[in-house]
Amino acid sequence: MKKEIKLLRLELLNFKGINQFTLDTRGENVKVFGDNATGKTTLFDAFIWLLFDKDSQYKQDFAIKTLTKENEAISGLNHTVACLFLIDGVELSLKKVYSEKWTKKRGSTESVFSGHTTDYFINEVPAKKKDFNAQVSSIIAEDIFKLITSPSFFNEQLKWQDRRKILLEISGDITADEVFKENPSVTALESILKKRSLEDHRKVIATKQSEINKQLQAIPVRINEIQQSVEDTSNLDEQEIYDEINFLQSEIETLEDEAHAARNGKAVSEKRTKILQLENELQVLKNALKEKEFSKISEVTERIFPLQNRLNEISLEIKSHKRQLLHEKEELNRLNTEIQSLRQSWHVKNAETFDQHQTECPTCGQELPQEQINKAIENFNLNKSRALTEINERGLKLSVEKEKSEGTIKELESKITNLQASYESEEEIFLSLQNELESAQKDKPDISTDPHYRNKQAEIEAVRKEIQQLESSTDEAVQLIKDKINGKKQEILLFQKDQAKISHARQVNERIKQLEQEQKDLSKQYEKLQHQLFLIEEFMRTKVNLLEEKINSKFKYARFKLFKDQINGGLEETCETLYEGVPYSSGLNNAARINVGLDIINTLNDYYGISAPIFIDNSEAVTSLIDTHSQIISLNVSEQDKQLRVEVEDNSLITVDCEVSV
Repeated sequence: MKKEIKLLRLELLNFKGINQFTLDTRGENVKVFGDNATGKTTLFDAFIWLLFDKDSQYKQDFAIKTLTKENEAISGLNHTVACLFLIDGVELSLKKVYSEKWTKKRGSTESVFSGHTTDYFINEVPAKKKDFNAQVSSIIAEDIFKLITSPSFFNEQLKWQDRRKILLEISGDITADEVFKENPSVTALESILKKRSLEDHRKVIATKQSEINKQLQAIPVRINEIQQSVEDTSNLDEQEIYDEINFLQSEIETLEDEAHAARNGKAVSEKRTKILQLENELQVLKNALKEKEFSKISEVTERIFPLQNRLNEISLEIKSHKRQLLHEKEELNRLNTEIQSLRQSWHVKNAETFDQHQTECPTCGQELPQEQINKAIENFNLNKSRALTEINERGLKLSVEKEKSEGTIKELESKITNLQASYESEEEIFLSLQNELESAQKDKPDISTDPHYRNKQAEIEAVRKEIQQLESSTDEAVQLIKDKINGKKQEILLFQKDQAKISHARQVNERIKQLEQEQKDLSKQYEKLQHQLFLIEEFMRTKVNLLEEKINSKFKYARFKLFKDQINGGLEETCETLYEGVPYSSGLNNAARINVGLDIINTLNDYYGISAPIFIDNSEAVTSLIDTHSQIISLNVSEQDKQLRVEVEDNSLITVDCEVSV
């Protein structure tokens, strides 16, 4: 059953420039006409002030008193607002009187202004403030009242987040099962997400993609470094080199046979064969040492990159904690200052004593009856005790906040210290690796200092000396053959160097293929994650469509856009009211804004089960208002009406008594 609130009469006395005015609505829709500054909006201000101590914009700090032309408040006036309501057929009268308070000090005959008082009345019976507020709250909650009495409040005074929250409360959210039913193409998310939310899984994907990107960025660098260590072999043919070496070796064998025949000595031939064997072994040693040199540089390089990334991450985390630590220290200073202020307030309040002047009648100066004096002392002591209790309670709350802040500061300082220690430790390893890499790149080992290499050379030299001893009697013909053999061997060494280049290039190419395959695998993983992101976006778009359809179905004219597209293709939450595709915040005329606001109020009336009088300011802009469930009080600008004029819905005039200060 819907609660219906109607305004039967609104009376103003000395309120914001209106000396006296009675708005008698008879519970019907009425139109109020008046020129600018005649008090139309003041009616709405008075209505809201009576109920909630605020103006029609729900601002608490506004002037109530009537002002002179010199902008000075007129003293000595009572400022009164009274309303007669009809609530579900039962009349209820509420009145509030705002007055100046004047008191006489002891020994003085003149009264002195000492502040303001507000008196409250329910059905003409004086009431306490808390009882008055309780009566208002029993009729309607303030947050709901704001929404259903002003067509502009929902769209112009609520944050978009609050508007969105209300719309979701009215319609209810969309479940995952509803989305899967609407768009079966995204049902794969059900098994992918498991117990994880969409947003949490989006974060997981972002983390994994970031890691994959780091690896993908490192692979080209690693490939480039490897490629730089390879000599160009495009003009070399491995089979031709192999054939050339075999051919040269066969020629050497022939020459050696000739030399052997020339010397007629088998020992020299065997020694020469031995030298060839040793020289081949020497070349193998050279190739192995070069390969070892390359492996060392590559191994150190691969260790440096992840360490550099780790240092960057620690540095960012330290900066983040330091910013948070600075904020916490500022908060602790604020708490200490407020605690000190509370201590001072406590001592000041505790030192207060009962003013003996209050034992005398402020009018005649005679001493009051003892019963009244005792009552005054009791009230003084009670108020003082309450004030001290409130200060103590606030102090305890601040002490808890201070202890929490101090704990947070210690925790942050500990984290920063630990992170800095980790950074220094990691940095020490990083610098060590850098030095190791520089040393590996700069100080290439001298092959001639390798013990195996030197031993092999010594062995070759020993064999040569043996040959020299055997050939001491060799004639010039044998020496000529020997020279030819040495020439062939030099050619073979050159070809063997080319073979080593090709072998090294082959190993590098294999490593590059491995890295390229790793790159392809990582790219596939990235694409898979991208597909999951696509499914999430499709899920969200489907949910958006269903949600907007569900919400829009609750309204006759208003439509709502709850998401907007981002540049990266994602969706961002929002809440924009539309009318025939035009956004409320831009391009919508005043008439459409009012009618859209009324349409929203109609839906809110149904949802909350209550209707209340709606005040429509600048109503003259609307030629036709939509049908509503509530009483309408239209405030119209009318230049010819220098005093407020009221008409009921059938255009009959209502006689009003209106005085407005100029």
